[in-house]
Amino acid sequence: MHKITDVSMEYDVLRENSKLARENYELLKEHDIMSVDFMGSIGSGKTSLIIKIGEKLAAKGLKVGAIAGDVTGEDDFGRMKRSGIDAYNCNTGKECHLDANMIHRALHQMDLDRIDVLLIENVGNLVCPADFPLGADIRVVVISVTEGDDMVRKHPDIFLHSDLAVLNKIDIADAVDVDPAVIAGDYSRLTGGRREIMMCSVKKDSGVDEIISEMGL
Repeated sequence: MHKITDVSMEYDVLRENSKLARENYELLKEHDIMSVDFMGSIGSGKTSLIIKIGEKLAAKGLKVGAIAGDVTGEDDFGRMKRSGIDAYNCNTGKECHLDANMIHRALHQMDLDRIDVLLIENVGNLVCPADFPLGADIRVVVISVTEGDDMVRKHPDIFLHSDLAVLNKIDIADAVDVDPAVIAGDYSRLTGGRREIMMCSVKKDSGVDEIISEMGL
């Protein structure tokens, strides 16, 4: 009986999240906003990638907004603000991921008429965010070579629940003794050869333009 109750509660939570995610999507579309949910582990370079993308989009004349998701603190939020992005800080407390309700509240506190593109940084985690869509147009998972060459094999769900995968920090692959080709091969096999992981070095500004193009921006 206890197991049945647990499964029922989980189903209700996921169903409610999906409902709110749809509402978020529709609200963003009402304001003609393109949105991207960036998932990935701590230290993968999500914040740096968002900032670099934000700078490039701003140079194209687009108005960029962001939601910085963290368990606590304002470090990533502060970095985004200093880069010129119109950012909103979203602390989750003890939760290991953003959910659609948190984004719902954030959107209603942001001036959506001032935003063309919304970049959402999820909490650093390769497990929990996969099951909680936020209502974004695109979900991107970001990993780095510093995490080892087995990340796709260890965490397949988040790659299957994303539209685009990015391997960051490839400029230091040799230094950490990781072969990007191994990760690329794992990702290709996981997706049945339908997708390729995108190679990137935010620090060297390598591959970022290609990521922006792949996102349709």
